[in-house]
This record gives sequence, C-alpha cells and structure tokens, in this order.
Amino acid sequence: MIYLDNSATTKPSDACLKAMNDALTVNFGNPSSLYRIGLDAEKIVKHAREVIADSIGADPSEVYFTSCGSESDDTAIFGAWNARKKQGSRIITTAVEHPAVLRCFEKLAAEGADVQYIPVLSDGNLDMDAFRKLLNEDTVFVSVMHVNNETGAIFPIEEISKEVRKYPNIIFHSDCVQSYGKLDIDVKKLGVDMISLSGHKVHASKGIGAIYVRKDLHISPYILGGGQENGFRSGTENVAGIAGFGAAVENMTMVKPDVKEYLKKRLLEEIEDIHINSPENGAPSVLNVSFTGCRGEVLLHMLEQDEIYVSTGSACSSHKKGGSHVLTAQGLRPEYIESAVRFSFGYDNTKEEMDVVVEKLKKYVKMQRRLRKAVKRS
Repeated sequence: MIYLDNSATTKPSDACLKAMNDALTVNFGNPSSLYRIGLDAEKIVKHAREVIADSIGADPSEVYFTSCGSESDDTAIFGAWNARKKQGSRIITTAVEHPAVLRCFEKLAAEGADVQYIPVLSDGNLDMDAFRKLLNEDTVFVSVMHVNNETGAIFPIEEISKEVRKYPNIIFHSDCVQSYGKLDIDVKKLGVDMISLSGHKVHASKGIGAIYVRKDLHISPYILGGGQENGFRSGTENVAGIAGFGAAVENMTMVKPDVKEYLKKRLLEEIEDIHINSPENGAPSVLNVSFTGCRGEVLLHMLEQDEIYVSTGSACSSHKKGGSHVLTAQGLRPEYIESAVRFSFGYDNTKEEMDVVVEKLKKYVKMQRRLRKAVKRS
C-alpha cells in the first residue's frame, strides 16, 4: 500500500496505540475521581497537555482538549463572536477555509454578522492587499488557516497578526490542523489568540483535538456540564484519545519536503499537460496537480486498484456535489478543477514509492485521455 492521503487522516503511531491501550486497560479511571486510578488518569491528561503545550510554545493552562479540529474551530469562532459582538459586527475569514470554519461564518452571517472573505491569488496565496482593505474599526474577529488543506498554501500568519494588532478589539484565530507536525508552530511568534489542532492529522486517533486560548483572553465555554477542562470544555475527558495524542506528539517526526518535490519533478518530466495547483512555497505535506483530459475521481479509483490512495480534495467535502471551492477561488479553469488530484505526504513516504506512483499515473492518464477522446469522436 502507498498511502498519500495524510491530509485526510494519518495512521496512528505505535506510541499512540500503546498509550491508548494502557489508558483503556490499566489507567481506565475517570480523571475527576479522587481515588488512585482516577488520579492516575488525571496524570495522563496532565502530561499530554504539557507535551502539546510545549510543542506550540504555550503554557499548559492555555491548552484545552476537544473532540476534534472542527469542535476547536467552532469553539473559537462562536466564543469570539459572543465575546465581541457588542463591540462590532465585522468578522473576516478566507474564501478557502475548511468547511468547519466556513459553515460557522455562514451561520453567523445569517444571524446578522458582517462576514467578509479574503480572496486568494491565482497561485493559491492570500491576497494581503485585499485583506488590509477589509480591516476596519468595526472588525472584531479574524480567522485565517495556517496551511490550506487542498493546496498546501502557507498563509502569512505573523504578517496578518501585525495588521490585526492595529485594531484592539480583534480576536485572531488560526486553524492549524494542517500545519501541525509539518511546520514549526510557536503561538507567541505567530501572534495568535487561538489555534485549533487535531490528533488524527499527526498520527494520533480520530476523536481528539485541542484548542489553544491565550490565557488573558476570556471567551465563553462552548459545551457546558461538569466543568472539566477548568470549566472551559465540559464532558468526561477522552483519556485514551488524549493519551494517544500526547504520545503521538511526543514522538512526532516532521514531514520533510524532499518527497513532495521529487514527485512534482517526476510528474512534470513524465506526464504532459499537467498543471501544478500548489504554490511554489507551499507546505511539504501537500501537492495538488491537475491532469487535463482526465477526471480526478476516476484517477483516484484507478490508483486505488493498485492500493495507491490519493484524494481529489478535502475528505470532509468528498460526498458533496460541485468542484473544489478552493480551486474555484483560485480562478482555475473548470478542466483543471475537474482533473485535480491531491497527494498528501506523511513522514514515512519515500521517493521509491513516488516512482511507482508516477509509473501508474502515466499508464492511467494515457488510458483515460484516450478513452475520453474516443467518446468525443463518437
């Protein structure tokens, strides 16, 4: 198997699985309980919190566990809006955010918020001039992803933060789900108030995420109940998921750019009429390529026959009709959008695997182009 859909999910690491197994079979107590096995579970949660906080340059008191990246996004967005809506109505995000962010902004727009979207340029990078023009005294919240999940474009969070800080009422959030484990993240250096993280993107399990909230920022809890997570996120902690998340991060190996660049070079050399949709300075984890004259979804299933797994975009949008909103926002031609394939890399992918992928793609692209030409002639 050659797995190239790591932006959708990653395989849990051995360290993650061992930590989860121990939490489920030995340290299975409720961390809110006062007896020994409860206290042991609480220690596991405390250690994982410290590991994840250290990995982003935060204090452990600023990290809260959630069920996933989407919950972290929702918590940040609705929490910021409730905290600032009396001070202004404008909230800003990008046109290419993950659905977990876009759907929240759509809901707030329906409730009366002045929602503005930052466009992207044709290469996938953010239009910073347009962003500066959107900022005004009525702006109270900005949410910009760190790395785009479909193209790997890296957005200039530090530069955005400098612009945001000119307006004292703005809360600044970044969805860092796709940058965590691929780029160095330091919340102080980035200048963010909140970031979202997800476990299953960094070789932990599904069903666990985290949110960083700057310690002097006060937003209301999103889930109420027994007061867990220092009252910020109620609900009995997913100790096994948290344990696995901490172990995965503690043993995390960063994704290197050489495999992505090697695949890109080979594709450009070996296959005609392709279009690279990812920017030159993108993250090492994502390469988006259009194979004109083909359908991306058909190529996906052809490769699947050889146990090569890729995607055509975000897994969260794979069952929805219509082309990629990200590639559409870039202004790409319909034939590029229809023929796009996303390759997303993990730390264990190799150049030898990429050689196999290129050879299979050469075969399937040629086959599909020939078939579509024959259909058109008939």
